[in-house]
Amino acid sequence: MWQAPREPELAELAIADASESWRAVGFEVHEDNEDGHVDLGGVRIRLGAKGQGIVSWSLRRVNAMGSIDGLPTPVPRVLNPPPFKTHPNGATGLDHVVLMTPDFDRTAEALKRAGLPLKRTQDIGRGKQGFRRVGPAILELVHNPKLAGDEPEFWGLVIVVISLEQLAEQLGENLSEIRSAVQPGRRIATLRPSAGLSPAIAFMSPEPP
Repeated sequence: MWQAPREPELAELAIADASESWRAVGFEVHEDNEDGHVDLGGVRIRLGAKGQGIVSWSLRRVNAMGSIDGLPTPVPRVLNPPPFKTHPNGATGLDHVVLMTPDFDRTAEALKRAGLPLKRTQDIGRGKQGFRRVGPAILELVHNPKLAGDEPEFWGLVIVVISLEQLAEQLGENLSEIRSAVQPGRRIATLRPSAGLSPAIAFMSPEPP
């Protein structure tokens, strides 16, 4: 029986944070022989990486030899997605992984060569913004001409939670005010740097039924 080719999907992220920091924000952290990991919406987040913020990503079914336009892209270490679960803070999955690039067209072309062509682009005044799905999450590419270097950077994550109100009660001053998101019918709040996580993190309500 003929089957349609399966699309690329995000498998893992490596982040330069200690397990304790993510546990303090309400995530369930699994300790292993390294520095621990968080399974979030079918994606494994490996903690304790060297560097700052999001250090690398791994994707299944892409044409990448360790790098996409300078973004470290090692081969996934997990063959199958980890099981979905709800974390103590109500997190259920990743909504967006956000990349910043000083050269939108170059990075978009590199993603296309890797088998990740952007499906939608738009002008946001200061530059372009592009999107495509990578399995359980959406890849968002944002033009930022003010980046210090010539290569793109992993910027941050948007995480889906069951209740932003309950999350606000748990995190207190570490969470910004809840406001309307760009996506219709959804709301969003950002995690403040005082929470101790190195990537930019925002939490978003689930998609409306």
